[in-house]
Amino acid sequence: MDIIAMAREIGKLIQSDKRYEAYQKAREVNDKDEELQKLINDFSMKRIELNTEMSKTDKDGEKLKELDASIKSIYNEIMAKPNMIAFNSAKNEMDGMLAEINNIITASANGEDPETCPAHPGCSGSCSSCGGCH
Repeated sequence: MDIIAMAREIGKLIQSDKRYEAYQKAREVNDKDEELQKLINDFSMKRIELNTEMSKTDKDGEKLKELDASIKSIYNEIMAKPNMIAFNSAKNEMDGMLAEINNIITASANGEDPETCPAHPGCSGSCSSCGGCH
């Protein structure tokens, strides 16, 4: 089997992993959450407004402050939604898995033993001095 075929096999394994499944489910739930999607749309529209105001030569400082405060408020509301919290948790798990895979591949490409190279960045391989893996 060539290396590209093996990469495709890794892709299949990733898609069968519980972290991938949780990430996909959380993303789908977010996409169907109408209230969350409205907030995300409002956030995007306010950012466009802010960018438009910032690009003007005669910027309205008060309007910039209001838009900035509004954007921060909407962002905080988005991030506090249970579906967004679940999505971010699932995304962090997925990103962690991909980082581990990447670390092993990179270490192997740099000549380290694929069987023993650390999966976590900065990992010495010794668990005695470690605060724990994710």
